[in-house]
Amino acid sequence: MTRMKPLAALLGASLALMAAAQAAHAASPQETLTVPGLNKRAEILVDRWGVPHIYAASERDAFFMQGFNAARDRLFQIDLWRRRGLGQLSEVFGPAYLAQDRATRLFLYRGDMKREWASYGPGSEDVAQAFVEGINAYIDYVSLHQDKLPYEFRQLGYLPARWQAEDVVRIRSHGLTRNLQSEVARARVACAADLKSDEVRSGLTPPWTAQMPEGLDPCLPKDLLQVFTLATQGVRITRESLSAAATARDSQLVRLEPDPLANPEETMEGSNNWVVAPAKSATGRAIMANDPHRAYSAPSLRYIAHISAPGLDVIGAGEPALPGISIGHNGTIAFGLTIFNIDQEDLYVYQLNPDHPDQYLYQGKWESMRVLHEPVRIKNGAPAVADLMFTRHGPVIYVDRAKHRAYAVRSGWLEPGMSPYFGSIAYMRARDFKHFKASMLNWGAPTENQVYADVKGNIGWVPGGLAPKRPNWDGLMPVPGDGRYEWAGFWRGDQLPSTYNPKKGWFASANQMNLPPDYPYRERKLGFEWTNNSRFTRISEVLASLPKVSLQDSMRLQNDDLAIPARRLAALLKPLSSEDANTRAALAILGHWDYVERADAAQPALYEVWLSRHLGRAFKNAVLSKAAADAMGAPDTAVLLDTLEQPNPAFGADPAQARARRDQVLLESLGEAYAEMVKLQGADASQWQWGKLHHNLMAHPLADVVDEATRKKLNVGPLPKHGGAYSPNQSTYRVNDFRQTNGPSFRVVVDVGRWDNSWAVNSPGQSGDPDSPHYRDLADKWLNGEYFPLLYSRAAIEKVTERRIVLQPAK
Repeated sequence: MTRMKPLAALLGASLALMAAAQAAHAASPQETLTVPGLNKRAEILVDRWGVPHIYAASERDAFFMQGFNAARDRLFQIDLWRRRGLGQLSEVFGPAYLAQDRATRLFLYRGDMKREWASYGPGSEDVAQAFVEGINAYIDYVSLHQDKLPYEFRQLGYLPARWQAEDVVRIRSHGLTRNLQSEVARARVACAADLKSDEVRSGLTPPWTAQMPEGLDPCLPKDLLQVFTLATQGVRITRESLSAAATARDSQLVRLEPDPLANPEETMEGSNNWVVAPAKSATGRAIMANDPHRAYSAPSLRYIAHISAPGLDVIGAGEPALPGISIGHNGTIAFGLTIFNIDQEDLYVYQLNPDHPDQYLYQGKWESMRVLHEPVRIKNGAPAVADLMFTRHGPVIYVDRAKHRAYAVRSGWLEPGMSPYFGSIAYMRARDFKHFKASMLNWGAPTENQVYADVKGNIGWVPGGLAPKRPNWDGLMPVPGDGRYEWAGFWRGDQLPSTYNPKKGWFASANQMNLPPDYPYRERKLGFEWTNNSRFTRISEVLASLPKVSLQDSMRLQNDDLAIPARRLAALLKPLSSEDANTRAALAILGHWDYVERADAAQPALYEVWLSRHLGRAFKNAVLSKAAADAMGAPDTAVLLDTLEQPNPAFGADPAQARARRDQVLLESLGEAYAEMVKLQGADASQWQWGKLHHNLMAHPLADVVDEATRKKLNVGPLPKHGGAYSPNQSTYRVNDFRQTNGPSFRVVVDVGRWDNSWAVNSPGQSGDPDSPHYRDLADKWLNGEYFPLLYSRAAIEKVTERRIVLQPAK
């Protein structure tokens, strides 16, 4: 595990800091603002770690203040989020973004807004309205005080746009996607070889065999997912894209994210959470721990805030462009989330009418697409028109004119109530498990494992997510759009599994397949593609081994860097030997290791280079045809490990020959990895270090368009990084340069009932202002596994208040 300061030391340091802050409290800066739209006086107390504690006289004012504060701290980030989501980038960045604007508009919610608001429960529209009125109030404030306008707007020469309440929920493309990319990747392998081969790319759990849908040609266009990728990726700003001519209509200037079909595990996003009952807890109270894993950026995706008003007192993290708190506690219950892998997407393939290419065959008749022509404003140019086509199933992402085919996506995103995370405004108010579970029955997206703990000592698990009924197929392959493959409604929320006060005294999830053994998965077919279970295996063995689980244990476990796959591979290597000098040296290095991936150690460097650059390739080449191996990227690590441990029959029908071929793959690929490490870090293996390869860089969106000095100010890092993709402290990286792509940026451990004894960290900091001391001040804590106290009581917060903002309503 990662070294951490003892909890007593953390507490002592924090108490000393609080005492010092209390002594200086009288001198803490205070700012008084008059804010139109606010009904009564409100306060924002910004603590030592940049966490805003918002106090308002009513819930309406509280959400107004949450929006105002989000804009105060993250205005450029939330404005960019809105522009990307609504397809309005070209208006401020120029014509290079027209393709991305068009792509994103395809996935906006365009249904009945009354149904949409009703899906989240009473008062949801009022919450969003108050939130955006707060954002707009701050936009009005900076328009009058240009010196407060964030740096990015001045650099790029535009002003932030005002919001409407529906902007919050109509934008869907920021949510985590499910299996569309995997459907296309599976079809790619099936086209080149067969569906059986694809089980090496992605193992299916619970046990399942994918079937080829009748009437499907699996040989799909190579660039089929370009529009979908543009719609769901972040904003890439470069000098070239900003300087494109006003007549340009070329999306190539906006870089696409790496091909998700090539190495899906590079983009793997996950999370950990667990709850511990009082009988298992060292505190005698329940514990809730959560560390959601997402892509890294500066500023951070997550934002910690505290919202307090009569009837509502909730603290934790959410996304800054959304109202409410999705991870945290409300003084009675604590809650945290990870992804629960329900398949919410399907790719439909249509036969087009050669005489009328905007018509597709459905149930034996030609049906016309719905076509929208939306104007798109272009910076320094004439407006363009985005032609958006939709079938009855969803937006068209590709048209193959030569073959008279079209491809459209049906996604749960486009159903009412599917705005990612917005549903948290319901469950964050719950006071007991009954109401918490009820608030999750209509949860739409992302599909989640929600864990629960309360002041009475109860713990539980409630997954949620819109789950399509597929009566005659499994969702693993694209399907013809001719009417034979239709969703038959959705499974009810109470038809998902759940648990309450489990006998073992704890519950954990880490995106692993966690359907109970008796769950009717063959009928309901929620999903068959789950994340590698190594993180859950490690979390489980640690929690089960502890007689009592402390807060310190939970923080240590969130930062645990032990790699279960390394332990399993080392067991296979132990009896082996080699005449090759490189292989023999590699065996010696890995033979003396505790499987913890430390940044300053040689073993994880060799192991990761072996696993990601050599072993996977050698394995798939050994067990697949060349055509199948060439059609996929890295193999599924879980499948690789299981097959290496049980090599017959994948490596051959004869058990002895299968083991010999397996051992040959292990040894030859390990020798190659050693030789590569010599090239990367020299012949002296004692000087090898994982952190010299593996690094984290939290990049600002403008990093590529500024000078070097400014870039260093905007970016955080590069930082030498410990860990790997399969430990609890997930550190997934790009294979080409070992840059960490995602992992835990926000961590929280809640002492349920003794709320001021809860701990958290965000990274790189709370603020979106590069000039703020809170822009990067938490990066070292995050890297070193350290936390700060997540204070909840007004008395404790007052002692560490760094800045006080008083807001008065306009008369």
